[in-house]
Amino acid sequence: MKNSNLKILEPPERVGLVVVLTGHGKGKTTSALGIALRAAGYDMKVCIIGFMKGNIYSGEIDGIKRLSSHAELHLTGKGFCGIMGDPHSQEEHRAKAQEALKLAKEKISSGQYDIIILDEIHNALQLNLVDLPQVLALIDEKPPLMHMVLTGRDAHPEIIKRAHTVTEMKEIKHAFRQGIEPQKGIDY
Repeated sequence: MKNSNLKILEPPERVGLVVVLTGHGKGKTTSALGIALRAAGYDMKVCIIGFMKGNIYSGEIDGIKRLSSHAELHLTGKGFCGIMGDPHSQEEHRAKAQEALKLAKEKISSGQYDIIILDEIHNALQLNLVDLPQVLALIDEKPPLMHMVLTGRDAHPEIIKRAHTVTEMKEIKHAFRQGIEPQKGIDY
């Protein structure tokens, strides 16, 4: 229910933006999910495809289910590649990331979504689970009015060059470095 006392802005021209959320600080996925929440308020449809976090529970999984009339979440990865006792081979991770790319292409071309969020795709690129030409093709193939959000550390310079908006999260201080374990609802 929109507050009738608040003015709703309309841009003179709609443009499908490419937004990059990168850096080594906390908040890339959280920021992307904030975009999904905001979009739901405008009755926009959002598809979120997670490239790396597929085997670890996080509150956003059930949070997105509560927004299910506006947002859907696909966790396609096998978890963080090469860290935290990862039992999966590079080939297994790459196969899952390639499935995620295929799913992203299908969702982009479906015409059903206003926003596509490719969570941790920069990490997948850094780990050679996807290739730069594949990611650039997704950007190039998106419909003109669709927004695309790409998250993860170390965004490739060519992706940054093609983006309309780039935000780098920089860690100033993190509770984990003080010996505090990740906290439910804040960190996951």
